[in-house]
Amino acid sequence: MKITDVHSTAVVHPKAEIGEGVVIGPYAVIGPEVTILNGTLIGSHAVIDGVVRIGKNNRISPFVSIGQPPQDIKYANEQTEVLIGDNNIIREYATIHRATTKADMKTEIGSNNFIMAYSHIAHDCKIGNNVVMANNASLAGHVIINDYAILGGLVGLHQFVRVGESAFLGAGTLSSLDIPPYTLVAGKGTGNRAKLFGLNVVGLRRRGFSKDTIEKIKKAYRILFQSSFLMKTAIEKVRSELSECMQIEPILRFIETTKRGICR
Repeated sequence: MKITDVHSTAVVHPKAEIGEGVVIGPYAVIGPEVTILNGTLIGSHAVIDGVVRIGKNNRISPFVSIGQPPQDIKYANEQTEVLIGDNNIIREYATIHRATTKADMKTEIGSNNFIMAYSHIAHDCKIGNNVVMANNASLAGHVIINDYAILGGLVGLHQFVRVGESAFLGAGTLSSLDIPPYTLVAGKGTGNRAKLFGLNVVGLRRRGFSKDTIEKIKKAYRILFQSSFLMKTAIEKVRSELSECMQIEPILRFIETTKRGICR
């Protein structure tokens, strides 16, 4: 591992914990409560402050802002956190805010995510692994994005919305409702509000789902979202007919635990 490379114009607080092989570019600012693990690259003019822990081999582009206070008028500078895993790419001007005190006091981002330019991740959000957020995708507070979800450019999500695993949200989609796992969603009508348009079959194939599994998920989708059954009855029918497929239960649990309602 090569030694850490900090540009002479960067401002790195002596109390910050910087791992081996970290590169910190010109005019970057690193605060005293920041931890950056081995092999991470910090671009020029990036600002990382507050209680922030960044894992290994991340690529953080110029002008990124991580750990600034949440946009919450009740926040009183409490010691909340931002936690970021490994191998993430965070592009120019993305913003990731520290948490409030209203949940577990952590904004969390997993590993292997691609967060494109001008994306915004607000306080208390939870981002899983292998998530893609295209340019200008914006998350309000307490949003949960599960593994392998893809958010197109200019997607906007209301606070407390959940996005299920392997869901795909088309560019410009706005949603105040939960997006079920494996689904394909796009904005429609006044306000570009999210509407289901089927399954993200391409995404499921790329994840290695078998043809048989995809067919079973399609059948579950038809029962849940295209039949005349009440949702409770539809869930019972799917469980009785497709319980042997382990990928079905996450859809049912997701629907049963919604607080905001499900996008249809």
